[in-house]
Amino acid sequence: EILRWLEHARQEWEAGRLELRREREDIHMNVESYLREHAGPEMGGRLHTARSRNDQVVTDCRMHLRARLLDVQEAVAELQAVLLRLAAAHTTTVMPGYTHTQHAQPISAGFWLSGHAASLARDQQRLAEVYLRVNRCPLGAAALAGTSFPTDRELTARLLGFDAVEEHALDAVGSRDFLTESLAALAILGVTCSRLAEEIVVFSTWEFGMLEVSDAHASGSSIMPQKKNPCLAELARGRTGRLIGHLVQALTTFKGLISGYNRDLQEDKPPLWEALDVAESTAQVLGAMLAEAELKPARMRELVGKNFATATELANFLVQERQLPFRTCHEIIGALVGALIKEGKTLDDHVRVRELLAAAGQELSLEQIASVVDPEACLRRQVSLGSTGPEPTARMITSLQSELEQVRNLVCERRALLHGAREHTASLVAGVLEGRSLEDLEW
Repeated sequence: EILRWLEHARQEWEAGRLELRREREDIHMNVESYLREHAGPEMGGRLHTARSRNDQVVTDCRMHLRARLLDVQEAVAELQAVLLRLAAAHTTTVMPGYTHTQHAQPISAGFWLSGHAASLARDQQRLAEVYLRVNRCPLGAAALAGTSFPTDRELTARLLGFDAVEEHALDAVGSRDFLTESLAALAILGVTCSRLAEEIVVFSTWEFGMLEVSDAHASGSSIMPQKKNPCLAELARGRTGRLIGHLVQALTTFKGLISGYNRDLQEDKPPLWEALDVAESTAQVLGAMLAEAELKPARMRELVGKNFATATELANFLVQERQLPFRTCHEIIGALVGALIKEGKTLDDHVRVRELLAAAGQELSLEQIASVVDPEACLRRQVSLGSTGPEPTARMITSLQSELEQVRNLVCERRALLHGAREHTASLVAGVLEGRSLEDLEW
């Protein structure tokens, strides 16, 4: 009878007809009152045997959280796919790389984009790992000490799609580290997304001009007709503060609680639910922005040649060809760059570069200089593991794509396990309601 009327309650709720009454305190007492009214006090009054709201609440939280973590992983996977698709098309597209927000060395656009995909891959690892600690069943811990009734916690865990039981009853109802770990993973993901959003904002400025966001993902000014603002990227960057704040809120709530359930724990879910929404939507928005953004290879190439980005490679050339200590070559090229800056010249002024090198005792032909300081040639010479060269970058993109496919498969497997448990449990309920004996049912 309990199962029969719980099924009625579920159907009424899904149809929008089940009224929740505030005077009944909470969802648990609403459900119990519904059963007492319809199944009678003899049956409805047995619903709460061997359980507590304490273990029910944290069970519900874990069940919702595990499903939403998979949603977030799917959104991040789509963002990664966009980054890797663009990266694969631009392994030889040269652009300036930056340290200290200053021109450093030439890199490829594919190297830049795949770098963000590599960072997101670690976010995926964190989300996948925290899922393992989320998907453990606390049901049956009761209020804090377990119960004297002969319950089967492993059975209920299996029926609810959990990987295992969260065994220790006191810890199961009073600890929320699975929640703070989830918030930490979401906050770190937010920082990853924020760094990407920052580069979308900066690189789309007129001064940089290395990409342009689509009109669909930009907004104008109320008074300046020429403006095209990458506002969604700015919002993605700004929303990271909410993710970090939710983590700090949760940690602060939990830090002073004694063992067992405390009502403070009621405050755990609002920051978690919003953090999940923010993280998922931020990844979705950034993926959509990049999918429709236009990279500007000509402008990227122009910037690389403007500000001595290949100076390091010129120093490396002297090390390799003249067998000089690197520090000596560093000083020679540093002095050369300083002289060129004073004269308003660049490394593209090959004749003057040759003269300055000769004055430092290093004779190079114009052909050698042109080859060394050419950004595309510089890119091709980067052959070390993990470097910006076309071959290492292509290998990393392939590896990241393979890892991404594994993530997608894992998410699908976990969703299938949850769906399978739900379907199996529903079939058991249906069997009981049909009057079949428990011995005939496959538990």
